[in-house]
Amino acid sequence: MYHVNNPYSYPSPYYVNTSAPYSHNMHHVYQTYPYPYPMNMPMYTPGFPTHFTRIRDYGPEPFVINIEEVTKQNNTFRTALWTGRHLQITLMSINVGEDIGLEVHPHLDQFIRIEEGQGLVRMGDREDRLDFQEHVFDDFAIVIPAGKWHNLINTGDKPLKLYSIYAPPEHPHGTVHQTKAIAEAAEHG
Repeated sequence: MYHVNNPYSYPSPYYVNTSAPYSHNMHHVYQTYPYPYPMNMPMYTPGFPTHFTRIRDYGPEPFVINIEEVTKQNNTFRTALWTGRHLQITLMSINVGEDIGLEVHPHLDQFIRIEEGQGLVRMGDREDRLDFQEHVFDDFAIVIPAGKWHNLINTGDKPLKLYSIYAPPEHPHGTVHQTKAIAEAAEHG
């Protein structure tokens, strides 16, 4: 019946030969595209950590990345990965026994996803009344509504690796804070 010729110089990952009846020897297979387009770097590629060595702010250009791998690769307290007009993604690495620091964002919502480690998240309507408390681990998501006081404390025995999404952005484009002390100085200065 129909046969789709592959116009690319490498084998198409979307079709494989099969011997199933009525398949016309073509079967759709959906999987990650194996070769990145050079103009759209960085994209996910096998062996990602060896291909992606520079963590910086890629906003506001279109951007695709393996967020789990880059989050685990990050060793700074806070680095902006992508900053746009309405959204910002930051990577964080919280050392053992440290925390993000008690804070409130009156005009933005925040989403946090933990990729590695464990912690304790505390939230409340007042700085002195954090009546919401949850233990969090790998793959947990935390949603912080605007106006909620919050803190995330590393309770594990290794750095807590996470990424945070702010809407709208919270930090200037290109923000890099190597340590919590540097971040606090920047926020108070």
